[in-house]
Amino acid sequence: MTDHSFDRESHGRSADEGHDDHAHDHHHAHDVESLAAAVVTVSTSRTLDDDPAGDAIAAAFESAGHEVAVREVVGDDFDSLQSTVDRLVDRDDVDTVVTTGGTGVTPDDVTIEAVSGLFAKELPGFGELFRRRSEDEIGTRVVGTRATAGIVEGVPTFCLPGSENAARLGSEELIVPEAPHLTGLATRPDDEE
Repeated sequence: MTDHSFDRESHGRSADEGHDDHAHDHHHAHDVESLAAAVVTVSTSRTLDDDPAGDAIAAAFESAGHEVAVREVVGDDFDSLQSTVDRLVDRDDVDTVVTTGGTGVTPDDVTIEAVSGLFAKELPGFGELFRRRSEDEIGTRVVGTRATAGIVEGVPTFCLPGSENAARLGSEELIVPEAPHLTGLATRPDDEE
């Protein structure tokens, strides 16, 4: 008979800590150490030379030791945006996609509709947490923020508002810390528990 007991003292943990620590360590075993991101700015007026929100997202990934494999600017067009994201998730050098812009409520804000139509799985906690963290800065106007995330073809895909502050908050506080974990889980083989 195999002894499956876990000696917490020998692993640097006190005996009174919950045994969830072991499960937590195992749960993070699939985390990706180094990511390659695609950053897509949704705008009819921005260029790569004038893209403070895209710059903030790229800087967040790079300062954490990750790579930005692709930077693009796409107009506020449903089909163009959807085909861009669909193309990016198929690339071998892209582990996560972040869009910025087009998440509001004006008639030309179509990012959420275009990208969420590709989601195999939605990540509602991302939008909820983003709005909670944004409330201090923008108050009740946060109700007009439709930031969202999901998994597209095994690639975590995040949609942020187009302001530089929103892009910085979302990428630095939420996306960069969690994308390695989400990427590892989304690409984990089906036969692993």
